[in-house]
Amino acid sequence: MALIHCDFFSEALGLSSSMYVILPQTTTGQIGMDSVRTKEKLPTLYLLHGLSDDHSIWLRRTSIERYVSELGIAVVMPAVGRSFYADMENGLRYWTFISEELPAIARSFFPLSEAREDNFTAGLSMGGYGAFKLALSHPDRFAAGASLSGAVDMLQHFRIDSPLSPKEWLNIFGSEEVFSGGPNDLFHLAEEVARREGAKPKLFQCCGTEDFLYEDNQHFLKHARSLNLDLVYEEEPGTHNWEYWDMKIQRVLEWLPLTR
Repeated sequence: MALIHCDFFSEALGLSSSMYVILPQTTTGQIGMDSVRTKEKLPTLYLLHGLSDDHSIWLRRTSIERYVSELGIAVVMPAVGRSFYADMENGLRYWTFISEELPAIARSFFPLSEAREDNFTAGLSMGGYGAFKLALSHPDRFAAGASLSGAVDMLQHFRIDSPLSPKEWLNIFGSEEVFSGGPNDLFHLAEEVARREGAKPKLFQCCGTEDFLYEDNQHFLKHARSLNLDLVYEEEPGTHNWEYWDMKIQRVLEWLPLTR
């Protein structure tokens, strides 16, 4: 495996940004780990971080490089701050960055496939929200999206309790009226996908039963099932921590619809 720390300039953000990229490398002499590369253009998992983290967190808290070594896929882990993967109402255009600019830049640097069947997204907490947002907003580009303990019902947090301060929520999403039914509302995006002709993304959702976002996940699960979306849901005892996410990202990798 190759691990690359890539610093680059983002036109969408107007500033320098960073990502870590894992690339498969066929090896026979690496002690303790087998690694394969089966395609010239690499299937790619965009792996997204949570609210208080950055692009390094999946590498620091899990063995993601080891977990993907036998799958022959690339993993792209970008930094987006506390943006909730949104074109912020009063801030930077992180949705444009993550959905348009980042894939184009990553493909210009590395041999990543553009084919829908080779592109996937996953994330934890804020990143779980971002992963579902990518998959539901662009079902023509992503074959699958996975949310681990995702903040999937942000409108609920606007009304009741949020990890964001009210001012930060408003700066990112605007008012409740602007958010509800708009491009940042996962419930609305799910409805749009359900009405869509053509391929729909496979979804994987999980949450620990002691997680403070468990109720959020139940709300979205009920909504997704009412729309007959292709969603696998798993729950077990667990809280909002890396012990749980380290376990579940391995399950996500088993679930990914990879074509050999």
